[in-house]
Amino acid sequence: MKIRSPLPRKRVRLEIIPLIDIMFFLLASFMMVSLQMQKVRALKASLPTATLATSNTKPDLINLMVEQDGQLRLEDRPISVADLYTTLTNRFHLNPNVPVYVHGDRRATHGSIVYALDLVKRAGIQRVAIAVDALATTPSSP
Repeated sequence: MKIRSPLPRKRVRLEIIPLIDIMFFLLASFMMVSLQMQKVRALKASLPTATLATSNTKPDLINLMVEQDGQLRLEDRPISVADLYTTLTNRFHLNPNVPVYVHGDRRATHGSIVYALDLVKRAGIQRVAIAVDALATTPSSP
């Protein structure tokens, strides 16, 4: 004969959520302690300062402007085609990688811009860019 207890029997239940919390806490603790155990070795270095970064030298580039009537301007000075060609070839011989930025008036003709680009190409300069003003890109009525 079985004797039963007057108290109801409860099933044993293992709570796993607190166990997971404890394991994450231990993992984080071990990681933090292991990071603190590394010896950080650093050398004191006396590095030189850059003197060229504070100089007032302008970069070697050429600004070429084509006006409405086809007149060419080099660095905001009017220049003839022959003088421009000799200036470009002389600058090319001093620095073969000199860039040329071609600015054009919005009313300048396509032919005058192409003529300026052809002149730069004949001087031997390979790095040519057409400069664009951000404000002048929206078309407006003339």
